[in-house]
Amino acid sequence: MRRTVQVMLVVAIVIDVAYWTTWALARDVLASSHREAYYEFENAFPLADLWLAVACAGALVAVTRGSVRAPLWLTAAGAAGLYLFGMDFLYDVEHGIFLSGGGGVVEAVIVALTLVFSLTMLVHGWREDGRARERDSQASLADA
Repeated sequence: MRRTVQVMLVVAIVIDVAYWTTWALARDVLASSHREAYYEFENAFPLADLWLAVACAGALVAVTRGSVRAPLWLTAAGAAGLYLFGMDFLYDVEHGIFLSGGGGVVEAVIVALTLVFSLTMLVHGWREDGRARERDSQASLADA
């Protein structure tokens, strides 16, 4: 599972950077709608997505090193992704984006991947935390 999580973290960072680079250079390629309100909505996301990328990078480093900080960073990445999922999903449902043709399909895939990614990071983070607590508990018993 560790390798899967590492790959997912790398893919998330790459997609994040690619998405915002494309949005900056040719946003019409990605836009699911061409209403000004949609552009304003999307333009509110870069800072949150930057935090997601930072959390993913922290998680990737921590998981790769087997650091005790892995649960923290995995939880940060999962929570950030889950928040972004909620914002995106609700907007898309309220504005019929998922029903808007090819762009809507792309948006649905992004939203679904964000949900799967986020839940995977949270579950893995919680499992890692449980393992760390078990190791600490066993070490405490051995010291007694």
